[in-house]
Amino acid sequence: MTDLQIYLTLGVFAAVILVIAFDLVDMVVAALLGVSVLIVFEVIGGADILPIIDTAGGPLALLFGGMVVARVIGKTGVFDWLGDAFLRATGGSGKRLLLLIVALVAPVCALLPNATAVILVAPVIIGVCRALKVDFVGPLIITAIVSNAAGMLTLVGDPATFLVGSAIGLSFIDYLRMVSPGGVLAVLAVVPLLPLLLPEIWSTRISLPPERPRVRIEHPKFLALALLVLLTMVVLFLIGESLPNHIVPPEVAIIGAALALLVVYGVRIEPVGEVLRDVDWKTIIFLAAIFTLVQGFIKTELLQGFSIQLYDWFGSDVMPVALLSLAGIGILSSLLANIPVVSAALVMITGYLVAAELVPEIALARGFTEWPNAVLPVFVAMMFGGTLGGNATLIGASANVVAVGICSAQGRRVTFMQFLRIGLPIAVVQLTVGALYVLGLARVQS
Repeated sequence: MTDLQIYLTLGVFAAVILVIAFDLVDMVVAALLGVSVLIVFEVIGGADILPIIDTAGGPLALLFGGMVVARVIGKTGVFDWLGDAFLRATGGSGKRLLLLIVALVAPVCALLPNATAVILVAPVIIGVCRALKVDFVGPLIITAIVSNAAGMLTLVGDPATFLVGSAIGLSFIDYLRMVSPGGVLAVLAVVPLLPLLLPEIWSTRISLPPERPRVRIEHPKFLALALLVLLTMVVLFLIGESLPNHIVPPEVAIIGAALALLVVYGVRIEPVGEVLRDVDWKTIIFLAAIFTLVQGFIKTELLQGFSIQLYDWFGSDVMPVALLSLAGIGILSSLLANIPVVSAALVMITGYLVAAELVPEIALARGFTEWPNAVLPVFVAMMFGGTLGGNATLIGASANVVAVGICSAQGRRVTFMQFLRIGLPIAVVQLTVGALYVLGLARVQS
């Protein structure tokens, strides 16, 4: 790559971020224009397609499969029933609404990808907010943020944590032992900030109307089959990797999507094409474009240079590198979609560990799993940085992009600064909690 191409790649990165931050152009248009510039100047070419698919395929498959299954379940009418029950549980209190969002979203995100969870619960939350006569934008932003934090509860909860966990060969059970307690702390860190960030909703109190007749499910067989598909996905998420043929989470998501579409075709309530049309392709295209931009950045070989620089600064002392990774990835994940940021950081951190002779050079190859316990906190720090740093802005995580898209579809456009006002304070607190957790984990591992 020539010097001109390197400077161009960095310039395109900065331009795309600024254009999105100042809301000058739609974020999908901005990302695609950035990719187009890299293609025209031959930074990205045909040879990059396979590396991009290799990195982006898993997270995007999780997102697509989750969207299809959520769309099918939404058609069953179960959300109307849940919305009525959720409204009654609030008792007309905005404070209860916000606390119940945390209580509802966290367990869902423990077993389903976070963007999928947002798609599933958004109709319920919007309906309840309208009944309480409060703006649903704030609660939906909180929903996305909680889903990201709760995504750290299990290996499949967030694509960024899955990316890191799968790269180092971390099993579902090992993840529960090593990372999940930190996810619990990250979720709980949101609660004390709710009255400060959403004071009007927190203080809302209204009298609910008399209880309405129970919502009736018109197609109970359809609901039963859709929930069976969801249950199948959850079971495969839990045990798929221990099966003889090793069904990994992205493959589970595709299987779930296929079964959900089969149910739609079998019951003939609506055409399969309508389900696929309602998939949030805008979010998927945006993330694919960001992955492509990151591939261009990787080709500059600046990451390899950073790897050597880290070794020059810290030698083989991994703890400062872990904390720097948490902070650095956290900041970058607030400016770019967290999944590709984490993907790029994996290249850099692995290069550092090899340079520091903490792992053999074979660790640079895909599939290496013999990581010493002493280096594992670095990867956990990457998970915290990528997952929680993405909470700061509307483009920082796929769940954020999905939540903003839902608001837009409901007639409420969310600006970059509007999301930042809520997301940034929460991200700072959560990253601080994450740093303390990584310090404690390093002591245990040593």
